[in-house]
Amino acid sequence: RALRGLCGAALFLSQLSVLSGRVGSLMTTKLSQPQSTLAKSLTSTSTNAPYLKALESTEIPPYLTNCPSNGLCSRLPPDCMTCNTNYSCVYGKTATFDCKVKPHVHCVDENNHEQENFTINMTCQFCWQLATSDYVCTNSTNCMTVSCPRQRYNATCTVRDHIHCLGNRVFPKMLYCNWTGGYKWSTALALSITLGGFGADRFYLGQWREGLGKLFSFGGLGIWTLIDVLLIGVGYVGPADGSLYI
Repeated sequence: RALRGLCGAALFLSQLSVLSGRVGSLMTTKLSQPQSTLAKSLTSTSTNAPYLKALESTEIPPYLTNCPSNGLCSRLPPDCMTCNTNYSCVYGKTATFDCKVKPHVHCVDENNHEQENFTINMTCQFCWQLATSDYVCTNSTNCMTVSCPRQRYNATCTVRDHIHCLGNRVFPKMLYCNWTGGYKWSTALALSITLGGFGADRFYLGQWREGLGKLFSFGGLGIWTLIDVLLIGVGYVGPADGSLYI
């Protein structure tokens, strides 16, 4: 019996040692897995960081396409610089504004030295107060140019690149109808003088009803022809689409 008890105790101890070994191996495996996962994540992050930085560095701002390289800073387009508003400027007078080039823009001064901060001189006025030759507006073909009173339309205007002003460079404005359909005043007048009795001038201007009336009445026995010569000559009669003469 004593021998059997000793054999049973030895067998129990051996099984306990095997079980403890398995538990230890499982614990080491579980502990090693997060470390390996963390190592992999750190490795992937470290390897992807230069790639992300390269992507960020290769991005080109959209304003760079309009910014000449190594040109005079004072002649850069307004989209290539940021300027501080001079609140002490007097309307209509020339004032000095402190400006700075935007990132990735390279310009020089009069001595061909690269600089970032510079000053420009411009008239103290808002963009919508500029002369009509300093901005470009959209045209409308839906309004009548020959009407009383003259019709206006809502236009979207954009300041030209070389013009500096205060406020928004794109602004709405009410303008008179000034579009043209390609009709020439000289051609209409010549047709009215030569073939006006047959309604050629009215046909040319797109006024088919008046043209047929003149054709079948022989120019209103000449009276209508003379009146049309005067009306077209002073510009009172225009194209039927409501556009202006060229």
